[in-house]
Amino acid sequence: MDLYFSPLACSMATRVALYEAGADANYLEVDSPTKTVLKDGSDFRAVNPIGLVPTLRTDEGVVLTENAAILQYVADRFPQSGLGATQGIERTRLHQWLCFIGTELHKGLFIPVLDRKAPQETKAYALEKNLSRLDYLDNYLKGREFLLDHFSVADAYLATVINWTMATPPIELARWPNVKAYYERLRHRPSFARAVAEEFELYKAEQARRKVAA
Repeated sequence: MDLYFSPLACSMATRVALYEAGADANYLEVDSPTKTVLKDGSDFRAVNPIGLVPTLRTDEGVVLTENAAILQYVADRFPQSGLGATQGIERTRLHQWLCFIGTELHKGLFIPVLDRKAPQETKAYALEKNLSRLDYLDNYLKGREFLLDHFSVADAYLATVINWTMATPPIELARWPNVKAYYERLRHRPSFARAVAEEFELYKAEQARRKVAA
């Protein structure tokens, strides 16, 4: 399968999940500003018309988009990994957390704060409205190791999003000790540590390309 990704973006969650599953995949880096696949210089929008990562091409040639859907596909494709959840309420809980991370944290809180072009008023509004989501998460994680009763694709997604606090000074994890402890545990998990190390090097190269282009 082919995973189209950009360094340290939300697509890293799928990389973590694939490492957890011990799955083979081709990792194809997408240059975010130009929407170019760096490996061959092709237009990424020919694969995904809206140009967003992650995008996954399965072994059967099916193209999947949207982080939550791709993560659930990986969990179902490799059930021996334990990354998913069984039918019933546990699976619904997995869906719940993937939706919460994607809407309340990823899009609601972090995207406005990370957006270099967003006005300061927009950033301030996002912080005022959505920091309460981290309050909720902090309370939930008290006494818990993972979001479910085991490591799942939801944890891969959440740890990836929390990792962005390194680039968002207004969101200081010390305010949420249970979230911070959760992140500290997961950042040492082999799959996550490997993904961060690899993608950080690619991120530095991406930033260097942007300086040259500017």
